[in-house]
Amino acid sequence: MKFSGLRLYALLYLVFLYAPILLLPVFAFNDGTVIAFPLKGFTLEWFRQMLSNDTLGGALANSLIIAVSTAVLATTFGIFAARSGTRYDYPGKAGVIGLIMLPLVLPEIIVAVSLLVVLLGMGVSLSIFTVILGHVLIATPYAIAVLNAAFSSLDRSLEEAAYDLGETKWSTFRLITLPLVMPGIISSALMAFTISLDEFIIAFFLAGEQTTLPTYIYSQLRFPKQIPMIMALGTALVLASIVLLTTAEYVRRRGIAKTGAKDTGGFL
Repeated sequence: MKFSGLRLYALLYLVFLYAPILLLPVFAFNDGTVIAFPLKGFTLEWFRQMLSNDTLGGALANSLIIAVSTAVLATTFGIFAARSGTRYDYPGKAGVIGLIMLPLVLPEIIVAVSLLVVLLGMGVSLSIFTVILGHVLIATPYAIAVLNAAFSSLDRSLEEAAYDLGETKWSTFRLITLPLVMPGIISSALMAFTISLDEFIIAFFLAGEQTTLPTYIYSQLRFPKQIPMIMALGTALVLASIVLLTTAEYVRRRGIAKTGAKDTGGFL
């Protein structure tokens, strides 16, 4: 009986969590500007408007630039931190790693306001660059969490064997370590890309006059006639996020299987 109650609770929780997302494509294909039942019919008009909107295209281009830059930088920093945390001992290691991971538990609005004050105090103009800085700060802890698992599951005897055969530390890292943790690196990059593409609060405070995709969506919610197009855009974003996260999870599991480590759970 207790188990049945737990299953019912889990089912109701999932319905509450995902029902609004499932309604996105329903209204995205609805031939009507009012978001309500009953539906009027099937149409692709809102997707056509989405594809022909130049302002939306510019916002998407900005978001892609930010997301790709964030993925590269956050994953690079994540490699350094994960390698350091899993292979070396040094004074203050726990404190350093804790400070790096702190953005995971800090409210994003606090991080955004703090960055805004610091950047303006330094005389830095708000732009896409400042958004990238904020997104890297937010995404790096997630990258480290993924890469920690990849580096921890790596067999150290492989590196020691390379040293015995005459390889340097750099050549061993490049030829042995990186290929083995590459699935984790790819998974980390995809995760950071998805986080950056969907992030709103940091972009809202730090973008200045530049428009990103989330801030554009927020600005259009004031206009009822634009809501169906936003539904179509939301459908496309949800689909893209699912594809990216599924790819990241698939790569992560392949990497774990390749190293022979035990899978303790992942993104999906």
